[in-house]
This record gives sequence, C-alpha cells and structure tokens, in this order.
Amino acid sequence: MSTLAVIVPAFNEASSIGGTLAALAAQSDPGFRLVVVDNASTDDTAGVVRRFAATAPFPVEIVTEPSPGAGTAADTGFRHAIAGGATMLARTDADCLPATDWIATLRSYLESGAEMVCGRSIPRRDENPSWTERVLLPGAVRLAATYGRFRRAHRTPDFRTPYVLVHGHNLAMSAWLYLSCGGTAREALEDGSEDVTLLNRARRHTDRVVRAEDMVVESSLRRLRAWGPRRTLLWHWDRRYRPSAPAEVHIR
Repeated sequence: MSTLAVIVPAFNEASSIGGTLAALAAQSDPGFRLVVVDNASTDDTAGVVRRFAATAPFPVEIVTEPSPGAGTAADTGFRHAIAGGATMLARTDADCLPATDWIATLRSYLESGAEMVCGRSIPRRDENPSWTERVLLPGAVRLAATYGRFRRAHRTPDFRTPYVLVHGHNLAMSAWLYLSCGGTAREALEDGSEDVTLLNRARRHTDRVVRAEDMVVESSLRRLRAWGPRRTLLWHWDRRYRPSAPAEVHIR
C-alpha cells in the first residue's frame, strides 16, 4: 500500500469534484492513495467518487464524516489514512485542480526532509479570471500573509520556525508531525481558519516547515465572486466577516 495519501474533504461537491479527480488522475506520479471524506453531503458526491474509483489509476477510499466542517472532515481523512499505513499526507479541496506535478513536487520536499510543505494557490484558469482576480486579490492575500508573519500572536517563543502563507487546499506533511502536533482543528468552517491553526500547531513541533512556490494548485473563484473582494478578504482574515446564515458559508 502506498505510503502517501491525498485527503479531499467534500460537502455537496457533485458538480465540482469531477475536475479535482481528473486532475489527480493526470498526476505524473500516481503512487498515492486517495481518501475522499464525504462530509454529510446531500447530493451525489459519493456517487461521483465511486464511479471514478472504478477506473482510477490509484486506490480510492470514501470515508464519511457526519459532523460539519472542512477541518473536521480533513482530520477524519488524515487519521484514516495514517491508520491505513500512510507516512506522508497531502490535502487539496473538492473544487481545486492540482498541477500535474503536484504529487511529484510535494513528495520530493517530504523525502528531502521537510515535515510540512505549504504550496502556492492560483485562480482556476477554466473559470476565466479577470486581471483583478489574477493579480490584485493574490497580492492582497500575500500582503495579509506578510502581516501574519509579523503578528505578535504568530511570533511567540514557542514557535520553532517563522510563519508562512498556508492554504488548506494545498499542503503536505509527515504523518509523524500530524499526530505530534494534534492535527487539524475539528471545527465548523465559519469558526476558524483550520489551515492556519494546523500550521501554528506544526510550528511548535518542528522547524522543518517550508513554503513551496513550485507546488501549485488552482483554486476556485466562487467564494470571491459570490461575496466580493472585501468580504472574502475579511473572511480569510480570522473570519472577520461571516454570513448571517451558516448555510451561506458553503458557496456552490
């Protein structure tokens, strides 16, 4: 069984996850196991994955997590993969398209000694991003990450390495570090940035956290287009914007 597992949490992604699965099937390095965590979907998400699994170039498993939250679902998937023998873990999301060398790149970092690898996110090209979506918003996100690097809460003495920009849909880490640091926060999507929480937990246990600009995933613009730039940026900034109704958190 492969020692590398890719975790994809999914909630009502029947219309989108097919693209993610196709991108994973097109990897130059197919030596991994895929774990899709169905987060209590009410659509045909699991059915789409089962049909894909019949001809997939790697083993595919579907795990169910009834409690809501991408972090909760990801944690269930990570721990399932570790219990099945995985020593290296990666995560992307069900509306994202990893580059064809994504697995090969993250594997190279992990096998070279990195314990956590935080990759680069770019807009999905098939969603025809505007200049603002391609340039200005990513620039604002990087500016916010620079602020995060110097933020007092991210610079306390217990951290063993500097803060880096992290995206939950594009990260990889060793199973040892995942278990040692406590893993992903099991919380609802609107309650916190589970990727930042995971990064900060990891930074307390290792100095081998790297930012990898060559580890690329294309992410969907659907939240930005539904909420606009200001609300989207405030959402990513410690959830300073939250929709009035929890159901509105999930843009489909």
